Amino acid sequence: MTTEKKGMSASRRQFLTGAAAVGAGTVAATVARAAEPDPLITEVQDWASSFGDGVDATPYGLPIKYEDDVIRRNVEWLTADTISSINFTPIHALDGTITPTGCAFERHHSGAIELKKEDYRLMINGLVDTPMVFSYEDLERFPRENHVYFCECAANTGMEWAGAQLNGAQFTHGMIHNMEYSGIPVRTLLNEAGWNGEVEGKWLYVEGADASSNGRSIPLEKALDDCLVAIKANGEALRKEHGYPARLVVPGWEGNMWIKWIRRMEITDGPVESREETSKYTDTLADGTSRKWTWVMDAKSVVTSPSPQMPIKHGPGPLVITGIAWTGHGKIARVDVSKDGGKTWETARLATDAGDKAMVRFYLDTEWNGEEMFLQSRAMDETGYVQPTKAQLREVRGLNSIYHNNCIQTWWVKPNGEAENVEVS
Repeated sequence: MTTEKKGMSASRRQFLTGAAAVGAGTVAATVARAAEPDPLITEVQDWASSFGDGVDATPYGLPIKYEDDVIRRNVEWLTADTISSINFTPIHALDGTITPTGCAFERHHSGAIELKKEDYRLMINGLVDTPMVFSYEDLERFPRENHVYFCECAANTGMEWAGAQLNGAQFTHGMIHNMEYSGIPVRTLLNEAGWNGEVEGKWLYVEGADASSNGRSIPLEKALDDCLVAIKANGEALRKEHGYPARLVVPGWEGNMWIKWIRRMEITDGPVESREETSKYTDTLADGTSRKWTWVMDAKSVVTSPSPQMPIKHGPGPLVITGIAWTGHGKIARVDVSKDGGKTWETARLATDAGDKAMVRFYLDTEWNGEEMFLQSRAMDETGYVQPTKAQLREVRGLNSIYHNNCIQTWWVKPNGEAENVEVS
């Protein structure tokens, strides 16, 4: 491994030195022909000879206009209306692991509501000694915790079951974000209401305040383990579209259980069997039967660059292949990358220590000579689980599924650097 790294560094230095020499030669030739040096080097530019914006130009900081293409996008034909729909995080254009709040995907069942802190209430009822109602100010007085978790919609990559459909990592895998949440453990709030300590056979029904009354049943054991009622994300108040002023965080489990605008938690003797856990979010198998309670998001990864929205533009030479990986079963242990459609694999470098139920960034620093590639990534988590191929998933699930598609994704990188979504079987 050490020898390989040294060789890569030497190769990269050699390439960059060569590029500099070619660049210098090109400039010299231009000067000789036109007697006009490169003004970006030799002349003082406007940004260096005039004042910029004052400190109050944007009281809440915004991205610079040159990055205005890094935005959430929806697929118009996916749903009848944007009120009950989804948009996609621009994962292809991001780096690191934390998703900027303004880029984090949205999923609504009846639109994003405006609910003031002063009007917010959270009820705890059911099998507790003292049913209680908390205001937002009440929640602020409880001890808080901070954790980074990924949130992935169960339908992420769902349109790819039958074959390659959407040409871009944003659209195939963008129903995900990874943010730092600040909130109160659910266990703390249930204890305040006098939960009697019984866990076996008990469930927590959680309901949102929006018009859809979106609600999900969660085994009480999970709710007590690591679930939070979050009041901040990435250090600031939740955005409206992410459930302001408070939402549930269910680490590692499908995003529809992360109830936004949370208004009620009820301890029950069994699952409520609500609309959202019967009419959808179940996995239909090849024989027509459906399996329920498939909450955990299995290990998954995707190469974000190069990809259809991030083609190779610099030509042959050093190339950084990068992407993201995550698992609802704990931590990512390793990510491998293949350039030949899964025939051979190279172990990628994890940029940071993988967090529990959090996204991790991987890199493969390599050389590209302009050849065709079939790029794939394969994640493994600390339980030993290995991300499957689509063929392996189909052997179990058939072609009728929508949810929980964590298959290996393939990008066909062409000699001109452009990439396309394809299926390798």
